[in-house]
Amino acid sequence: MALDEMVMTQMNGAAAPAYDVSALLARIEALEQRVGELEESPAQDIEDRLAMVIFSGDLDKAIASFIIATGAAAMGLDVSMFFTFWGLSVIKKKTKFADKTILEQGFAAMLPGGSKNLPLSQMSFFGAGSKIIRKLMKDHDVTSLEEMIGMAQEFGVRMVACEMSKELLGVHDDELIDGIEFGGVATFMGDASRAKASLFI
Repeated sequence: MALDEMVMTQMNGAAAPAYDVSALLARIEALEQRVGELEESPAQDIEDRLAMVIFSGDLDKAIASFIIATGAAAMGLDVSMFFTFWGLSVIKKKTKFADKTILEQGFAAMLPGGSKNLPLSQMSFFGAGSKIIRKLMKDHDVTSLEEMIGMAQEFGVRMVACEMSKELLGVHDDELIDGIEFGGVATFMGDASRAKASLFI
C-alpha cells in the first residue's frame, strides 16, 4: 500500500495494516553489513597507483611533475610517467644529428637537448629565466630537476617514452637517459585504468 493510501485509510478511521518490525530490522541490518563490506573492499581493479602524462617540455612544469612523482612514490604509490611530444626533451641526455632526415635534424636543432636546456613556460627571457630559477633553487637548497629524475628512478618510478612521438620528432633511443621504457597509448592506458589518479602536465 502506498504511503498516501495509508494516510487516507487512517484518516478515514480504518485500522492501519500490521508490519513485521523484526523483518524490517533484519533487512536494515543486512544492508548495513553489505555497506560495511563494500567500504572495506573497494573495487579490485583500482590500485595505489598514479599515472602521469608529461606533454610539456617546460622547466617549471617538469619540476612540478617530478615533485609530484617522487612525493607519490615516497608515499608508497606505484608511479608511471608517460613522456610524449615536447615532454621527450625532459628525458633526453644529448642531441645528435647523424642518421637523421632534414626534418628530423630541424627538430633536433629547435628542441631542447636535455633537461638542462629546458625553457620556462613564463618569463623565459630567451633562456635567462631558466638560469634564474635554477640559481634560486640552488640558493634555497631545492633539489634540482636532474637530481629529482635520479630520485624518481631510485624510487622505481616507471618512465615511458612515447614511440609515436619519438618517430615524429626523430628522437633516437640512445638520445634518451638510461632506464627508459618505450610504449604507446596502450601502455599508458594500462597504467591509468588501474590508477587512483591520472595527471596531464
